[in-house]
Amino acid sequence: MEETAKRNLIRAAMKAPYLAREEEHDLAVRWRDEGDQQALHQITTAHMRLVISMASKFRYFGLSTGDLIQEGHVGLLEAAARFEPDRDVRFSTYATWWIRASMQDYILRNWSIVRGGTSSAQKALFFNLRRLRARLTQGAEPLPDGAIYREISSALGVSEADVAMMDSRLSGPDTSLNAPVADDSGSADRMDFLISEDPLPDEVAEDVIDIERRTEWLYDALGVLNPRELRIIQERRLQDDGATLESLGTKLGISKERVRQIETRALEKLKSELVKVNPAFEHAA
Repeated sequence: MEETAKRNLIRAAMKAPYLAREEEHDLAVRWRDEGDQQALHQITTAHMRLVISMASKFRYFGLSTGDLIQEGHVGLLEAAARFEPDRDVRFSTYATWWIRASMQDYILRNWSIVRGGTSSAQKALFFNLRRLRARLTQGAEPLPDGAIYREISSALGVSEADVAMMDSRLSGPDTSLNAPVADDSGSADRMDFLISEDPLPDEVAEDVIDIERRTEWLYDALGVLNPRELRIIQERRLQDDGATLESLGTKLGISKERVRQIETRALEKLKSELVKVNPAFEHAA
């Protein structure tokens, strides 16, 4: 929102007359029952000062006041769409919740490129941490951070770790990983100091080659098995959900103990064949 437009909006909002309870009720009924746009305009115009007042309370989050006012206006329109004039509640009381919620959602979406928690507890922590911290640090002997985190954790129903994390995030702006560590253009980026837990490219390539080689050895070794041994090994050992001895025995028409014996013999034959290719298989499980 441009500065001139913002000033004009604020000026118009401050000049808008207050609505008496009966007038507010009549306008709300006209809007609900008849879709009277003029009635909606009168209601929202009369309560724009509420939006502006709410926006000023969130100015410390570093976002444009004009954008906050626009988001608050969206909340005001949402309140008007949902308001039940026959309930014994003033529109300003009802609209305050929608205006605040709309502004808070906007702040959470735009305050940082890193999305914060969206649960009600996390929202309460985000919007109340600074106020509670300021209150707890007042006095002749301010509390240490550990005690402050415990107090805030208890007050808002979140963990101390969450409080510490949010306090860290609110203590400074986002910093790009591509930003230089020092002012001189020849310095390294912050990204250069991040340690990756992933294997190195040569290790990945080595693992792929080893897996391909071992797979080839295995399939060559399977050629020494007879058809029944091969079927049992395939269904018991080469599938994610291996068949049970009992189910295989039923399929083959033999006992599960006989299946176990054939499987043991087949594994011994495979191991013997693999040892011929690579002696390291001698000690494999």
